[in-house]
Amino acid sequence: MKTFLKLFAIAAAFGMAPAAAPAVAPAPATANAASAASNATAIAAPAATAPTPGIGQPDGRMGLQDQFSPIGEEALWFHDIILMPLITVISLFVLALLGWVMFRYRRAAHPTPSRNTHNTTLEIVWTLVPVLILVVIAVPSIRLLAHQYDPPRADLTVKAIGNQWYWEYQYPDMGIELVSNMLPDAQADARGEPRQLAVDERLVVPVGAVVKLIVTSNDVIHAWGIPAFWTKIDAVPGRLNETWFRADRPGVYYGVCYELCGVRHGYMPVAVEVVTPAQFAQWVASKGGHMSGAAPAVAPPPATVAAAPTATGNIVAGTETPATTNQSATR
Repeated sequence: MKTFLKLFAIAAAFGMAPAAAPAVAPAPATANAASAASNATAIAAPAATAPTPGIGQPDGRMGLQDQFSPIGEEALWFHDIILMPLITVISLFVLALLGWVMFRYRRAAHPTPSRNTHNTTLEIVWTLVPVLILVVIAVPSIRLLAHQYDPPRADLTVKAIGNQWYWEYQYPDMGIELVSNMLPDAQADARGEPRQLAVDERLVVPVGAVVKLIVTSNDVIHAWGIPAFWTKIDAVPGRLNETWFRADRPGVYYGVCYELCGVRHGYMPVAVEVVTPAQFAQWVASKGGHMSGAAPAVAPPPATVAAAPTATGNIVAGTETPATTNQSATR
């Protein structure tokens, strides 16, 4: 027995026997609870905004949706105040003129046709009046186009990527990437959202912020758009198209893909959720991102021993500034 114990002691001394792991004191329960609570608070997403019936979605009305962006309000004014009255007056005038000509100059009432071929006054009128109409239309139209393609300074940049058949969203300044798919009808109905418009991941933006939208595609031509913002732009493979919007009211706004992109073209809707700045910051934290301008949390690198620079080489420690060389002069 004594011989066995001596052999066991020799084996342990040379590392042949397993050594007992050192005991590690557990962290205090209060510290763990506080850490877990802070993590839960950091990743808790704000409650999803419920859509408002008749706002940001089709409701069967005749006409355009209500607009909730500066461009949309200007375009709606242009449509309702300029275009519709002009179209109505021109259509009624042409209809009345055709009716009068058909009745007044029919064969029974006017058996001998007139031989007049020119009327200088009439020719001037029917040339100048269309020109004036086009000028009245062109001035607000060009102003609207200028506002659409000359956006103000962006507060937020989002990249939308079309795929067959879903949308992918990236917040490059915040480190967030989302994949947005349409919800089945049962789930959409349970959440009180319109069918074939509800998605599992909405594009979330703060109210009143100028959003620069960069749109492209990974496969075929798609189109991203929200009618309530008067925003629609093509997503073309290999090309970056840019537009912008600024939502002036919190809520949920829906759109669809507006280019025929394949068999499931009708199943890649767009949903934008507009929230308050505080809710947006909470949502960013819940997605593991960081607010624009704030550096993301990065774990410190493990401590390493830096090698001392050699006398003859060009190797320096990782924390030192590399030596400056002039390669062109060397060549």
